Amino acid sequence: MKISTLYRSNDYHLFRDITDAVEKQIRAAMADNEIKAFFRADDIAVPSENFSKMMGLFLKYQIPLCLAVVPSWMTKKRWEATAEFREKGKALFCWHMHGYRHMNHEPKGKKQEFGPARSPQAVLNDLTRGQKRLQTIMGKDLTQVFTPPWNRCSMDAMMMLKKAGFTGISRSHGSLPVAPEGLEDIPVHVDLHTRKEKSAEESRPTLLEEFKTGLASGMCGIMLHHMCMNDQAFLLLEYLLELFSGYRQIKKVTYDYLISKNENQ
Repeated sequence: MKISTLYRSNDYHLFRDITDAVEKQIRAAMADNEIKAFFRADDIAVPSENFSKMMGLFLKYQIPLCLAVVPSWMTKKRWEATAEFREKGKALFCWHMHGYRHMNHEPKGKKQEFGPARSPQAVLNDLTRGQKRLQTIMGKDLTQVFTPPWNRCSMDAMMMLKKAGFTGISRSHGSLPVAPEGLEDIPVHVDLHTRKEKSAEESRPTLLEEFKTGLASGMCGIMLHHMCMNDQAFLLLEYLLELFSGYRQIKKVTYDYLISKNENQ
C-alpha cells in the first residue's frame, strides 16, 4: 500500500509539532466537553512486522484498539498468531468485522463492497458468511460492529446488517446515508495513514482540522492502516499514544464499551 506524503517527510520536528498542536486542541475541547476517544485499525488478519509493532505500541501505552478484521483473510492459524497480544491485552483489544473479502463491486464511482450495485440478498449472504467464519475462528472475541471497506455502504446494506444481528457501524464522520435506528453509528474523524494530500505541508492543517472536529464532538475516532506505515508513521503514532495516555480525563474506549453503554441507556 502507498505511504502518505506526510510520512515521506524527513522533517522529524513536524511530528512533534503536530502532537503539540493536538495537545492544545485537547485542552480546548476539555473546557467544553467530556472527551472519549477510540482508535480503529483496518485491514486486519495477516501477521506482519508492522502489525506486531502496532500492537506492541498499544500494549506499551495501555490504550484500547478496535481491530477491523477481513473475514476471508482470517484463518485459524492467523488468529492463533495473535494469541500473545490477546493474552497481554485482554481488555484492550476489540475485534470486529471489516467487509467480507474487501473487494469492490461497484462498476463505476467510488469503491464499495456493499454498495448499491449489489442486491440486498447478495449483501446479506456475504455478511452472514463473514460473520459465521469469524465466529467459528474467534468465538466470543468477535464484537457485532461492522466497518465497511472504504468507509461506505448503501442503506440496503445497513438494513441487512441489522437483520444479521449487527449492533453498530463505523464509517467516516459525516457519511451518508445516515445509519438506521437500531444500528449505532460510531464514526472516525481522523485518517492517519490513507491521506491524499500531495505534500506533508498540505497534510498538517487538514490532519489537525480532523482532530479538532473529532475532539470537539466529544467522541474522537482515529483510523489507522498498519500496512501503510513506515518508521515516520510509527513515530507519530507513538507521540500521539503517549499524549493520549497522559490525559486520564480522556476516556479511551472500545466498541464493546460504546455498544453496551447505549444498550443500557
